[in-house]
Parts: sequence; C-alpha cells; structure tokens
Amino acid sequence: MVKVREDHPVAPDGSIDIPSWLEKLKTYVSLKDERVVMEACELARTAADAPGENSVWSEQQGLLPIGLQMADILAELKLDQASLVAAVLYRVVREDRVSLETVREHFGAEVAQLIQGVQGMAVISAIQNPARTQVLGQQQDQLEKVRKMLVSIVDDVRVALIKLAERTCAIRAVKHADRERRQRVAREVFEIYAPLAHRLGIGYIKWELEDLAFRYLKPQDYKKIARLLDEKRVDRENYIQTTMDSIREALAEQGIHAEVSGRVKHIYSIWRKMKRKGVEFKELYDIRAMRIYVDEVRECYAALGIVHALWNHIPKEFDDYIATPKENGYQSLHTAVVGPRGKTLEVQIRTHAMHEEAELGVCAHWKYKGTDTKSESDSYEEKLNWLRQVLDWQEEIGQGMEGLADQWHLDVEPDRVYVFTKDGHVVDLPVGATPVDFAYRVHTEVGSKCRGAKVSGRIVPLNTPLKTGDQLEILTASNASPSRDWLNPSLGYVSTSRARAKIVSWFRRQDRDSNISAGRGMVEAELKRMGIDGIKFDKLAESMKLQDDDELFAKVGSGDLRTLQVVHAAQRMVEPEHQEPATFEFRPRQATKPKSDSDITVQGVGDLLTHMAKCCNPVPGDPIVGYITLGRGVSVHRADCTNALQLREQEPDRVIEVNWGVDHEPESTYPVKVVIEAYDRAGLLRDITMVVANEKVNVTDMRTHTRSDNIANISLIMEISGLEILGVVLAKLNQLPNVLDAHRDRASLVKEKA
Repeated sequence: MVKVREDHPVAPDGSIDIPSWLEKLKTYVSLKDERVVMEACELARTAADAPGENSVWSEQQGLLPIGLQMADILAELKLDQASLVAAVLYRVVREDRVSLETVREHFGAEVAQLIQGVQGMAVISAIQNPARTQVLGQQQDQLEKVRKMLVSIVDDVRVALIKLAERTCAIRAVKHADRERRQRVAREVFEIYAPLAHRLGIGYIKWELEDLAFRYLKPQDYKKIARLLDEKRVDRENYIQTTMDSIREALAEQGIHAEVSGRVKHIYSIWRKMKRKGVEFKELYDIRAMRIYVDEVRECYAALGIVHALWNHIPKEFDDYIATPKENGYQSLHTAVVGPRGKTLEVQIRTHAMHEEAELGVCAHWKYKGTDTKSESDSYEEKLNWLRQVLDWQEEIGQGMEGLADQWHLDVEPDRVYVFTKDGHVVDLPVGATPVDFAYRVHTEVGSKCRGAKVSGRIVPLNTPLKTGDQLEILTASNASPSRDWLNPSLGYVSTSRARAKIVSWFRRQDRDSNISAGRGMVEAELKRMGIDGIKFDKLAESMKLQDDDELFAKVGSGDLRTLQVVHAAQRMVEPEHQEPATFEFRPRQATKPKSDSDITVQGVGDLLTHMAKCCNPVPGDPIVGYITLGRGVSVHRADCTNALQLREQEPDRVIEVNWGVDHEPESTYPVKVVIEAYDRAGLLRDITMVVANEKVNVTDMRTHTRSDNIANISLIMEISGLEILGVVLAKLNQLPNVLDAHRDRASLVKEKA
C-alpha cells in the first residue's frame, strides 16, 4: 500500500486544481460519473466560505483540502464513488456549512446516509461529563465497551472507513493546535480508532494512527526511537531489499515457489515491545523483518531449513505455531536469525491459506496481537469478521462486480446496545432494554427511586427501547418506589432478569397486607380485561396449589407470581365443558395449508395453487412476490425479477405478498373479540391498527360507532395464537392516548365459522 497523498495540485491562482486532482484520483479508483465528484468538490469549496462552527484543525487546513485528503485515503482502499463524494462533503456538513437535505437533494440518499452514519460515530467525541473530561482515558472495560458500541453503530462498512479517514486527517492536522487539543485527539485516536483499524485489518492506517498518537502522548519517547531509526533508515531499507533477494534466490534453487515481503516495524510497536520485554532498542530482533508465503505446509518447513542454512538461528527465538496453533487457530513459523553483516532479522513463514485466515479474521489476527480483553459477544466478533470479509471482497473484485453495494451492509444482528450515562460512562445492555433496566444496572437505589428518564435531553416513557449511542439521565424522587406495572411483561417496562429480580426483591420486603391488597387489584383488573369473570378466588388458589386466596394475592403483589400465570389458571377453570357453548367458545382455527408441493404460503387469497416462475427460479430464502395468473394459480417470482417489477407497474392489483412456507404444522389461531372505548380523535383508528399490525396479529373484522358524547366504541375480531399475545395487544391499546378501556369481550365470544 502506497503512502496516502497529503499534497494537492495547485492552480495558477493559488487554489487547489480540482481537475488535476481528479485525474490523479482516477489512477486509484474508477468513477461512474466524475462530474458528480467535481460538483461535490465545488460545493465544498463554496461552503468553506460560508459561516459555520470552525474546529481548530479545519480552520488551519481548510475544509476542501480535508475532504480531498479523506477521499485520497478511501481511493487507496478502492471504495466506490458514493464514499468519495461523502468524504469530500463530510466536514462541510459536520460544521453546518451545508445541510444534509441539500446533500440528499443534489447527490442522492446513499451519500446522505453515509454522512449521517459517520456523524453517528462522532457520538464518542461529543459526550463529555460536567467536568468536561472525555469519556476516553477510562478503564479497559470501559474502552472495550466504547469500541463495541462503535462497531454496533455501523450498518455499512463504508461508514467505518470514512470515519477512519476523517480521524487520520484530524490527527495529522492537530500539529497546528495547542498541546491540550493534540493530546485529546491523540488519546481518542489511540484508544478507539487505531484498534478499530487494526481489527478491520487496515494495517497501514493503524500504524499511522498509532505513531502520530504516540508522538503527541509520549513526545520524548517518540523522538528517541525516531532518531535511532532515522540514523540508519536508508541502510536498513537497502539491507532488507538485499536480504529478500538472497532468500528468493535460495528458495528458487530448491524449487520452492514463494512470495517474499519485507517490512520495517513502526515506532509505537518498537516502543511497546521494548517496554514489554524490558530491552533496549539494539536488543530487538524484529526491527528488520521478512515474511515468506508458500503454497503447502511442507514447503514452510523446507523454507525454514533454507533460512537456517543461510544464517545462524538465535536460540530461544523460534516458535512453531503450525504444529501447535495458538488457541484462536493462528498458524505460522516464527524465527529470528543473525543475517548478513551480523544484523538480526525476524522471519515469519506461512502458507498463503494461513496468511489469508490470519488477515481475514477467521483466526482473528487482532485477537492474538490486540487487546487482552476477551470479547463477550459472539455477534460482535461476527460483525468484525463480516466487515473484514467485505473489505477483502472489494480488494479482489475492485469495481467489476455489479450489485457490490448490497454487500456493504451488515447481516449480523446486534445482541447488545451501548448507551452513555450522564457523565459519559458506557453501559452495555441487551437489545430491547429500557430506561428501567438501565437504572437498575447503574444502581439498585437509582432503579427503585426512578420516576422518569431523559434520552439525549428529551423525556421519554420508561418502557422506551434504548438504542446504541443514547445518553440517559434517570429522574429520581426521594420518596419514590418501584411500580408493580414494571413487572407486567405485557407493558414492556423491564426486559432484563437483573432488573426484574431487584423489583421483586423490593416488593418482598413490603408488609404482607399491602401486597395482598395490591395483588387483589391486579388480578381482578387482568381477569376483567381478559373477559374472564365468575371466578372464585379460593378455588383458583387451590388449583394453583396455594394455601388460600390471600397467599395468591400476596404472591402477585410481591412479584413472585405473574398475573399471566393466574389468567392461565383461571382460563382452565372456565373451559367449554364447564360453560354453556353459547357463552364461552374459544376453539382454535387452523391456518390453511397450501395446496401445492412448493411449500409456499399465499397470504390473503385462500388455497390457490402455486408454481415457480421459470424466468427467475426462486429458491427458499429469496425475497419473493406472487402474481395471480389466469387459470394457473399464483406464479412466484424473485422480488428483484425484471418481469415481477414490470408486472408491479402494469398490473399492481394482481401482485400479492407471498412467504416461504415452514416445515412444521401451521400455528393455531383463536378468534377473539376486543372492545375499545375511547374519546374520539383524529388518527385514533390508525393508532389502533398500527398496534395490532406491529404485533403481527390478523384482524378479520372491525366496527366502530361514535356516540353523541364523543365516545367511540370500537370492536375488533382478531386471530391470536395465545393469551400472551392478547395480553400484549391489550396492554398497548390501553396505553394509547384517549383510550379509556380495552378488554376482551366475553359476553359475545366469536364462534368459529364453518
């Protein structure tokens, strides 16, 4: 990889010669339409003169040169045109010279989304505690959480690469800033972005970030090692080249086809090894180093024999990671020898396959050489591995493969969210966690006294799912206590077992009488909402193997027993054989199976025959659509099939949703009538249907009537798979604005239609 260009061609008037720069850029990457890149450059040049919030380094360097320098870095990584345009425009958008809407209007949604994604990663720099101390510089576990948070934010690998290019430009430019700013930027780069570059396998960016950060954080140590290296830099490079020629010739004489490369260790790496081993500069064996790549394992050992025959091996400096791989699977031969003219030389020997595995992340190069902190998240490792694979695909295929943009996006689902406390600490929580979960994670007392929450300065409901990058402030009251509603799974206040256990523990400590009173109210309200009445609570307690109804209510009130468990027990007491059929009927309606061998479920059109379209031959797992033919049932196409797209335009009424079938029996559904009473308002029906649709519940009938007093009575007939889903739907309906009550109508339960 060549060094990134930092200078740009200058026009006669002293400004940057953009056409000449563009010509040089095209030697690195092919452009679909160079006029678009030219327009982005001109917009950045014009915007640089507009009022905005200058940062020290962009003020010194200029917004256009920063954008061009970022584009230079990305061009060497062979990124696409959208990435280069986003890089050119990023700083002018970040500093409020150009709006994101203007970018979207002139350059498209893809470029705007990339810039927006990079802005999202800037959350690290933006978070400060009241003392204005950055989140950086904290303990290792906090740093690892910050790194994981950054990776979880990225849903497009180009976003991470643009951010790395931006931070590379930033740390190059802060040499013009004051000492405090230099150290702050250096620490951020050193602790967050250099490890990210390392884990993505972009070695040359990682080395530059580490060396420049080291230069500002440890200036004396940096100058000492740089001076030692500079004294013999030219000699060292000539030495390595001569040595590589020797080993290539010796390998060729023995009939071994090999690739040989040389490298010079960067300054920070030298300093780190000196500190770790407690040695002086002259005692390091790998200041000069070579790697030998061969085709087969036996050739590794043959090459090792040739190296040891040429030069004397240094005792205790040999490791065979092929015979005994590292725990993470890393394989290679490492040896150190006294080379020509008595100078030490490190040699690594591996097959091309071993090198590919190490560099692509299959054996995760960053795991054995990076941080000692072990990852707690498999999906985090999968996501990093996916990012590295995408980079490798891009390097292999360049711009020659259509549809490459689809590969930029991640298909690894996150399993954690990373949020900030008010003072900038990072807390990791499971996906779906709420402010209540966060409060109990911070401290039990904070959770127990929680009365509200602010996310990024805005008050939100306590059952709001948190997203990575949110900054939370928990609002507490000295006389506050947990709410029993938090234990109701249908209301979605708590998703972590830790928070639930803390809440249950708090209620257990309360007096029995208050738990009995609260539990009775909760049970009665839930049974009424579910349309179950006429229950004798002493019999209900007996059916649940409890001493009496007081014990039942006490357990519900303390959180040891969930209301849904009580509802299930009550439901069993009123099964059809114990009631009049006209009063209670709750039999399942089986979902219909498709009448074809193609295992396709056709939604909303009954039992139509299906067949696979010959034009695109969809296979299970492909996104698909259906087209109602004349006399041949439903023809199933891939969603991106040219014919299907044409049919959508010409005959949209005959294009329907279809899904791949499942191997198991279709799920049973139950017809249930739900009655809603609410003050009428605009958008009420939309909100109700949105709740039902979000829970993937099918509605077969809806009727509404508004009385003269502006009270709307709405009835829905829904098909549900169980009481758990019904409970969630009813809970969410009851939380809608203006809704007075939503409950299951027991008096007129729906009979299954013949």
